[in-house]
Amino acid sequence: MGAARDVFSPAELGPATLRNRIVKAATFEARTPGALVSDDLIDFHRAMAAGGVGMSTVAYCAVSRGGRTDGSALWMRPEAVPGLRRLAEAVHAEGAAVSAQIGHAGPVANARSNKAVALAPGRFFNPLSMRFARQATRSDIDDVVTAHAVAVRHAIDAGFDAVEIHLGHNYLASSFLSPLLNRRTDEFGGALANRARVARGILRAVRREVERNGRATIAVTAKLNMSDGVRGGIGIEEALQTARWLQDDGCLDALELTAGSSLVNPMYLFRGDAPVKEFSAAFKAPLRWGMRMTGTKFLREYPYRDAFLLRDAEQFRRELTMPLILLGGITDRDAMDRAMAAGFDFVAMGRALLAEPDLINRIQADGQSKSVRSLCDHCNKCMPTIYSRTHCVVTGGPTP
Repeated sequence: MGAARDVFSPAELGPATLRNRIVKAATFEARTPGALVSDDLIDFHRAMAAGGVGMSTVAYCAVSRGGRTDGSALWMRPEAVPGLRRLAEAVHAEGAAVSAQIGHAGPVANARSNKAVALAPGRFFNPLSMRFARQATRSDIDDVVTAHAVAVRHAIDAGFDAVEIHLGHNYLASSFLSPLLNRRTDEFGGALANRARVARGILRAVRREVERNGRATIAVTAKLNMSDGVRGGIGIEEALQTARWLQDDGCLDALELTAGSSLVNPMYLFRGDAPVKEFSAAFKAPLRWGMRMTGTKFLREYPYRDAFLLRDAEQFRRELTMPLILLGGITDRDAMDRAMAAGFDFVAMGRALLAEPDLINRIQADGQSKSVRSLCDHCNKCMPTIYSRTHCVVTGGPTP
């Protein structure tokens, strides 16, 4: 391996050029009333761009009404394009690129709130919606694959620089990858090669759409679980094999490595304090009572450390040649430099930028002294705010 990259050096991501190697990770913003872009959402991403990131990721952009996490989430359709275009222009005006996180929530979808059927590899009960997800048929899967391509076309028409295809956290594609959630016996179940068909089919359709006119007009990345963090779920070895297939398929410009399950173990991604009390307060009865009584089982606590996914991600770095994005506990220059030294091409940041959208500018101005430290204390009380308006409860950020 040659000399480590400078995290503040410009970088190529497919056809896009980023001013640095720092990506604002997808963190659901809860700022899309009517399932459309609002001025509030534009201000959110404008603040991230003005704060110095190379690219800001809009989350979450569902491919269909039923693919949303809940009824307030944006879904990609012609009516959404003008707002997305204004958002892209605002981010570009601050010198950053912009990406749309695109996917189908699958069993994570709130069917009651969406007023649409949720899909899963098999019949699955979602306690948040108090509804069963329906087992996806071959026709359903074909529709979802096509919907991803259509959603990407909307992102292209809106002037976005990249799309991030959501293959993690037990959303639909991830739930098919999971041996715990996917007990099918048809062509989409059983062996990993079958369970990976949905993810690979989606990415092939996306790549065809991106190159429809002969050359790529937008970068394509994906978010993939290294581990679900639950017994019987996706583990490192199977995730590595899936990543090898995705690399061989040639559909991606970069892969972002993540972990945890929105369904059964969300704290495996976040680490730090488990805000059970705050999550309980975000729900109405009887879910509020259930969360109070059983929340510590759902929100298991894992100690926080900087760059906490680096050790697992290094296994992927050794096996793969494609560009990789490191996520998890990137809060200061030291963690960034460790990622670059380990051969990662980009780093992604979430909670630290919710607390301080201008953190990147301050880190860059600080240079190699590495004295700037994030105000984020990993209390994770920002997590329950996704049901109202996502923000840091300590600093109040991000604000317009």
